[in-house]
Amino acid sequence: MGLPPPAPLLLGLLLLLDVLRPLWGDLVFIPAFIRMTGPAVSASLVGGTEDVTVSLALLQDKEGLLPTPACGALTNETGDWSLTVTPSVSALDVTVRLKRGLQGCSANETDPFSEPPCIVQTLLVSASHNSSCLAHLLIRVEIYANSSLARNASENVTVIPNQVYQPLGPCPCNLTAGACDVRCCCDQECSSDLTGLFREACFTGVFGGDVNPLFDQLCSAQGAPEAPGWFPFLCVQSPLANSPFLGYFYHGSVSSRPQASAEVYLHTDLRDFSDFGYKQGDPIMTVDKAYFTIPQVSLAGQCLQNAPVAFLQNFDVQCTTSLEVSQEQDGIINAKIKNGVLGGIVTPRVIYEEATDPDKFITRTETLLSNGSAPRNVNVEEHYIFRWNNNTISEINVKIIRVAINAHQKGIMTQRFTVKFLSYNSGDEKEFSGNPGYQLGKPLRALNANRVNNMTTLHLWQSAGRGLCTSATFKPILFGENALSGCLLEVGTSENCTQLRENAVELLDSLIQATHVAMRGNSNYNDPSDGWVEIIRADAPDTDTGADPSVSVNGICTDIPARLNVRILSSDAGAVEGITQQEILGIETRLSLVNWQFQCGLTCEDKADLFPVSASVQFIKIPAQLPRPPTRFQINFTEYDCNRNEVCWPQLLYPVTRYYQGEPYSQCMAKGLLLVSFFMLAVFLSSPWAKTCQV
Repeated sequence: MGLPPPAPLLLGLLLLLDVLRPLWGDLVFIPAFIRMTGPAVSASLVGGTEDVTVSLALLQDKEGLLPTPACGALTNETGDWSLTVTPSVSALDVTVRLKRGLQGCSANETDPFSEPPCIVQTLLVSASHNSSCLAHLLIRVEIYANSSLARNASENVTVIPNQVYQPLGPCPCNLTAGACDVRCCCDQECSSDLTGLFREACFTGVFGGDVNPLFDQLCSAQGAPEAPGWFPFLCVQSPLANSPFLGYFYHGSVSSRPQASAEVYLHTDLRDFSDFGYKQGDPIMTVDKAYFTIPQVSLAGQCLQNAPVAFLQNFDVQCTTSLEVSQEQDGIINAKIKNGVLGGIVTPRVIYEEATDPDKFITRTETLLSNGSAPRNVNVEEHYIFRWNNNTISEINVKIIRVAINAHQKGIMTQRFTVKFLSYNSGDEKEFSGNPGYQLGKPLRALNANRVNNMTTLHLWQSAGRGLCTSATFKPILFGENALSGCLLEVGTSENCTQLRENAVELLDSLIQATHVAMRGNSNYNDPSDGWVEIIRADAPDTDTGADPSVSVNGICTDIPARLNVRILSSDAGAVEGITQQEILGIETRLSLVNWQFQCGLTCEDKADLFPVSASVQFIKIPAQLPRPPTRFQINFTEYDCNRNEVCWPQLLYPVTRYYQGEPYSQCMAKGLLLVSFFMLAVFLSSPWAKTCQV
């Protein structure tokens, strides 16, 4: 029995839904449509279920179209199906079950879904009162012969073996399913003839199938001549079940068989405790008892349009959407948000700005010709600033940057959404990057002593569109994160090497518009002596010499700045409440020069070439104290080096050496001397000394 065409079936379902829509009242099946692949399905009939009759009918579709359903008693065509109705609290549980087995179905044991379905039918469950249809449940039955649900599946739990005693897979080199992996002799999919071709070159070790090798400390594993002479006295005699390779995976446990359910999740009432104050992480509520939502990015990288905003949690995300489905959002103007006090409401203050460069946000545009259509606005950036006071919200400021586009314009739009929570008594000063030391991932604090408004930061490029420098935006350099960014500089045929060098230097200098960088995350901008280090600029080329010709003989421009290298020295500067505080000790910028030639092919036409420029940031962590120089013993006898070998003679008396960091060194020495005194007292009171005293 073959499947009907999908298009007529979809039209039939739509026709059925349109016919049933005027008939639905308070009663409703949840869900209203089920695709049945097993012997039984269940649904719930909710609403006023008093004096309601539930019946089952088999629908005969002709050419993919379903007939108009009629309510009545159980028809004679449902002999293979049984209907069970179980009353529950304010609902009826309806179960449709297949009475006969699938013994008459022929099956392909190798591929359960290579054959067409064994049973293809359409069932209709109707709820009626006095022959008046109130609700319908449509069931599409597609049961395969080899379906695990169609057979008598065991309901027993599946026991997963304890993975602690299985450190690795039985054959790690078996990387291809259903095929033989060359040089993998433990691959069960390799025939004896294929294995004979590479038997002499099989993978060895753990990757080749020796998943439980002998460890070096085992006595039976050191029969090699390179074993040290003292090894028999310090080796370990242990069974392989106590191998150090064990425990690489999770502990095995017992998992039950997943139960297939046709029920859908019913959204319960939102828990709103905002009238008694917000806590960190609580969703912000509106007066309509709904979440205040802003598009956010999920863990899977998808953009969630209706994600709730959490109290005191900042974020900065970007979402990509199509202009065809994008709608103008002005709901923030009329939004009324609970401020955390019973009956308190705060209304956002919205400021609109027009984007100066729409090409940064909209790419792959296509405009359809349409007469008389008015332009529409789309939001490309939305910036929210929440002012909080204890557990309440005192003020909300919103800045929306929008672009006017054609009503029928197509393309891809990149939107940015930011949320920042600031204290109610904080001004417009720049946010701290730590207190006192820097926090990982926070922007570097910088100032420009040559400007009146000296607050600034260090930037990198964030390319967009074609990757041109003219359309690239800036992103701050974050503490502790090495980064690399770049863009493409357009070079015209009329430009000479001097102009190219000046443009490249100006472009790279635009990233570092500062003279000093804060040593700590809370350095004061108004006090240059409060922990500020000067930026060292090394090897800055001189572009005003005028000695460089416009173009060399071979058409090659020499000494063109192409890369800005930023190296930052950081170190641990103590701890506050057990949290390590880090500070910046120095920063250096250096330009890397290259030789570049204009590429124009056979003929140089009047079109620009692209010159790549880049910037890199490297954080170098230096120790707070100079490392201890190696001793003469460590230099001459490297076989006893503690960092290279398992035997470490300097740590023979480990508890009383400076290598032990569990207790202060003075306490360790005191305890060690106490043990020595006990040992001397025991020796003095031993039998030989007692006999000597008696004589």
